[in-house]
Amino acid sequence: MPTYNYKAVDQVGRPAQGQLDALNEIDLELRLQRIGLDLVTFRQIKKSTALFRSRKVSLKDLVMFCFQLEQLTNAGVPLLEGLSDLRDSTTNPHFQKVIGSLVSEVEGGKMLSQALAQHPDVFSNVFVSLVQAGEQTGRLPEVFDHLASTLKWQDELVAQTKRLLAYPLFVLVVVLGAIVFLMSYVVPQMVAFLQNMGQTLPLETRVLIALSNAFVNYWWLMIALVVLVTVTTIIMVRKSAEARYKFDYLKLRLPVTGDILQKIILARFARYFALMYQTGIPILDAIKTCEEIVANRVVADALSRAHQQINAGDSMSESFKNAGLFPPLVVRMVRVGESTGALDKSLLNISYFYDRDVNESIEKMMKMIEPTLTVILGAILAFIMFSVLGPVYDSFSKLNI
Repeated sequence: MPTYNYKAVDQVGRPAQGQLDALNEIDLELRLQRIGLDLVTFRQIKKSTALFRSRKVSLKDLVMFCFQLEQLTNAGVPLLEGLSDLRDSTTNPHFQKVIGSLVSEVEGGKMLSQALAQHPDVFSNVFVSLVQAGEQTGRLPEVFDHLASTLKWQDELVAQTKRLLAYPLFVLVVVLGAIVFLMSYVVPQMVAFLQNMGQTLPLETRVLIALSNAFVNYWWLMIALVVLVTVTTIIMVRKSAEARYKFDYLKLRLPVTGDILQKIILARFARYFALMYQTGIPILDAIKTCEEIVANRVVADALSRAHQQINAGDSMSESFKNAGLFPPLVVRMVRVGESTGALDKSLLNISYFYDRDVNESIEKMMKMIEPTLTVILGAILAFIMFSVLGPVYDSFSKLNI
C-alpha cells in the first residue's frame, strides 16, 4: 500500500500534516475525513526515499508518547483527539506514521490496546497488556504515568551503561592497536637486526619472532577465525534452544560482568512486575509476561518454575526461593510484601536497591578496567623489550670481553 505525505486542516482550520497509508488519493481523503481532517495537498513517498528513512522508535519517543497521553487524558481530552495531536507533533517520521495508523484504527472502533497490538515492533506485549488492563479498570492515565516512568528509567540505565563503558572500550581499542602495530611493524625490524648478529637467540626471543611472523603472515586467518566463531555462535544461539540456554548461563557466570548483568535483569523484572501488579494484572499473568522481559533463558526458566509452584498453591516467596536463582534479598522483600499487602512497594524497593548497586558496580568496574589494561600493555611492552634487548645486551657483553 502506498504511503503519502499529506497536509490538511481540521474543522476549525488548524493545519495538520503527517504520513498515512492509502490505496489512492480518494482513499487518502476518506481516511482523513474519518479523523476529522480535510485534505489540502499530498505527495506519494517513493520506495527509494522511504528505504532510507529511520524505522526505529526510540525509548525517548515512547516516553514522550506515554507522558503526553497521560497529561491529555488527565486533562479530559478525548483519546482520539490526543492521538491526533501526538501524530502532528512528533518529529520521528516512522512514529508519526504509526500514530496515524492508531488514529485510524481507534476511529474505526478498536480499543487502543487492540490498535497498539498491530505494531509489535514498536509496542511490546508488556506495553499492550498494561494498556489493556488500564482500559478494563478505568486507570488509563495512571498506566501511562507508570509506563513513562518505567521507560524513562530503562532509557537512563542504558544511557548510563553506554557512557560508563565508552572510555574502557576506547582504552581497549588503543591497547589492541598498539599490540598490532608493535607485532607487525616494530618487532620485524628488530628481528632482522637480531638475526644479522648471528648468535643463538633465547627462548623468549624465538617466541616473539614466531608471534610476529603469525601477525604478519596470517593476519587474515586470525580475522577470519574471529568472524567465523562470532557468526557461528550467533547462529547457534538463535537456532538452538540448548545453545541459547548455555550462552545465557555463561553470561551470568562471567567474573565481573555476570554479577552486574544479573542485577540489571532482576531490577528490570522487579520494576515491570510491580508495574503490572499496580495496574491490576494477575500475579500469574505478570510472571508469565516477565519471562519475555528478562531476555535471559536461565532467569526465564526460573520464573517458569516459580509460576508452576504458585499455580500449585505455594506462596510467591517460597516459589522464588525454591527456584534457586533469586538472592535472599528478593525472597525476603517478596515475603514482606505478601504479609503486608504492599507487594508493589516491596518490588519497587528491590528495583531501587539493584539500580543503585548496578551503578556502583559499573563505576567500580570502570575504575578497575583502566589500570588492568595499562598493566597488560605494560607487560606486553616489557616482554617485547626484554626479548629484543636481552640478546643485544649479551652481544655487547661478549664484545667487551
